[in-house]
Amino acid sequence: MRRRLATLATCNLNQWAMDFEGNLRRIRASIAAARQAGATYRVGPELEVCGYGCEDHFYELDTADHCWEALQVLLCGDDSHDMLLDVGMPVIHRGVLYNCRVLLLNGKVLLIRPKLHLANDGNYRETRYFAGWKHKGQLESHSLPRDIAAATGQDSCPFGDGVLCLADGMLASETCEELFTPQVRLAAASPAAAAVFDTLQHSAAFC
Repeated sequence: MRRRLATLATCNLNQWAMDFEGNLRRIRASIAAARQAGATYRVGPELEVCGYGCEDHFYELDTADHCWEALQVLLCGDDSHDMLLDVGMPVIHRGVLYNCRVLLLNGKVLLIRPKLHLANDGNYRETRYFAGWKHKGQLESHSLPRDIAAATGQDSCPFGDGVLCLADGMLASETCEELFTPQVRLAAASPAAAAVFDTLQHSAAFC
């Protein structure tokens, strides 16, 4: 069988809570560096758009709205041209806030993948702000914000515990705490023939 190689760029960025402009600037710089290195798949850190340590600002609707504004910049520019982008941000789905991965390609939102298991010990209080996705292996339709719909030409996208089927393989992602649970996401995705896995997390020292 012919062996296929994929170039993956993982990015550890110096993101700051609520610094949407600065965070977006660093995200775009990481995308440019990934492209320069020949990568076609760029993976960013958890909640990179708004910063991990927003604390009670996660309760403010503006926090999620500003994340979509930043995402719109990525969708409308050439950032996602022929490059799969895996971006971390909070998303409100059917009135509930989730810690999500948003996967973009060629100006489209392919999938929003919510975190299944939340970190809730030591420095971490994710259950204070987010809900864990309880519908493992299931997808729902997520209505995109108007500006995103206008920019992408799509009114909705899949939301849930999904695996991407690409032209030359399949891809599954997990976020931080999911790696340390008894039912590891990678093991569950393997029977679905996922050939590429990514694990996203943040530093224990966050701003």
